[in-house]
Amino acid sequence: MLALVEEGKIGITEPVSNFIRSFAKTTVAVKGDAGVNTVPARRAITIRDLLTHTAGISYGTDALVASLYEPKGLGPAAGRGWYTADKDEPICETMERLGTLPFMAQPGEAFVYGYNTDILGCVVEKASGMPLDQFIRTRITAPLGLKDTQFFLPAAQRERLATVYASGPGGTIVRAEEGSKGQGHYVDGPRKSFAGGAGLLSTARDYARFLEMIRKGGALDGVRILAPRTVELMTTNQSGTLHSTTGLGFGFGFQTVDRYGASGMAGVGAFGWGGAYGSTYQVDRAGRLVIVFMMQTMPNTTDIQPKFSNVVYQAFVN
Repeated sequence: MLALVEEGKIGITEPVSNFIRSFAKTTVAVKGDAGVNTVPARRAITIRDLLTHTAGISYGTDALVASLYEPKGLGPAAGRGWYTADKDEPICETMERLGTLPFMAQPGEAFVYGYNTDILGCVVEKASGMPLDQFIRTRITAPLGLKDTQFFLPAAQRERLATVYASGPGGTIVRAEEGSKGQGHYVDGPRKSFAGGAGLLSTARDYARFLEMIRKGGALDGVRILAPRTVELMTTNQSGTLHSTTGLGFGFGFQTVDRYGASGMAGVGAFGWGGAYGSTYQVDRAGRLVIVFMMQTMPNTTDIQPKFSNVVYQAFVN
């Protein structure tokens, strides 16, 4: 997204409806005496709203709207809400339907985690004129030498795909179910839905290399992906206290650490996020550190991620 902003093809404050027509008149769900009512959004949803998850858009699994999302193939009909790898349609078709549904909050008034990044993936396709997988391959993964990062795994590499597990009773770990709530369709799926918010496969080596590029200000080994000021924009709190009032912020795609202690031992200025299957990452430029922790457990009731991070940080002596 920010690469296209640098080129002038997308404006950060630009309305999303410039790229996805159904977002021209969005609505918000409110609880009424007789059920769910919808009211018009007070303003247009912008690219900034999506980048900071302040557009009011959830994954449609909320009790208030779930029954409206399911017939559209979203919310409860999409695994745990975010899953589209089994859809036999391009992501922009799915996002056009999403724009016709009511959202959970007024634009700019709350941090609501949901389809925001999937919508941005469609915007990338519209602005660049190419499918998201092709854009990522030509503009990011190929230049950086990330050979194991793609949306669907070639059939010949089936055995390389990690099994998905789930937290079971009594602290046990069991194999997750097949399908959208477990193993997924990352080898045998239709290979048509390239979702910006979920479904990209990678390895710890590849993702660490991508994050090292971000840590170094947008360039790695002579290959520049972003300008340093753009990276600074992404990794600085852009949402005030909407995301958190305890020292965490949210930039453009990254959670930021604004107070020491807000995220374990991560230093002020660190940034990161995590994935639905339990993976997590942290970039700490002051500590010259990239942490990538990958696991495949969903749902995950363990606390191994913060413990792993603390074990790494406690080794620092200067």
